[in-house]
Amino acid sequence: MLLRRVARPLLAGIFVSSGLDTLLNPGPKVDKAAPLLKKAGEALPIEDPPPPATLVQLDAAVKVAAGSLLAAGYAPRLASAALAASLVPTTVIAHPFWQEHDDTARTAQRVHFFKNLAMLGGLLLAAADTQGRPSLGWWARRAVRRANSAVLDAAHTVGDTASGVADRAENVAHRATDIAHRAGDRATDVAHRAADVTGDAAHRVRAAVR
Repeated sequence: MLLRRVARPLLAGIFVSSGLDTLLNPGPKVDKAAPLLKKAGEALPIEDPPPPATLVQLDAAVKVAAGSLLAAGYAPRLASAALAASLVPTTVIAHPFWQEHDDTARTAQRVHFFKNLAMLGGLLLAAADTQGRPSLGWWARRAVRRANSAVLDAAHTVGDTASGVADRAENVAHRATDIAHRAGDRATDVAHRAADVTGDAAHRVRAAVR
């Protein structure tokens, strides 16, 4: 999309430029970052923290690399996330307007601070931009819906199977009952016929005796 091809280099340009400036002349950034990095190193359980110059140059390298990737459109979401992560400490270290006593300096630092927050918002939007493709959240929700549907289908299938088995068992029971009834009826008929034959034989015997 043309809009993304234009917007990404505009957003990434300041990071590439500031990163290159820091790599070429790290001194001023190191001087500003050293006190805060020292406090952070004392607060965190790190036995041998790297020197401030190394951290400043590493941050600058991240800005140059991620900014270049974002400008070129390669892995833009990952590049935007990396730039957003590097922008937070940069903003706190470079523009602590609350520490300024001079009104003019405080105003200037406050403007830079909120300008960085605006860039942070743009980076977060770029990191969340899926370019029209479904997001990870959408895929996760789809997977959950499919899993739920599969479970319900399996439950229905099991229920239908159990119901079918129960119906078949009931039919077998009915058939067995019918067979028993028929067998009983036939046994009764046989008994009646045997009684009739016996009665006839008795009558004949009596008649012969007389």
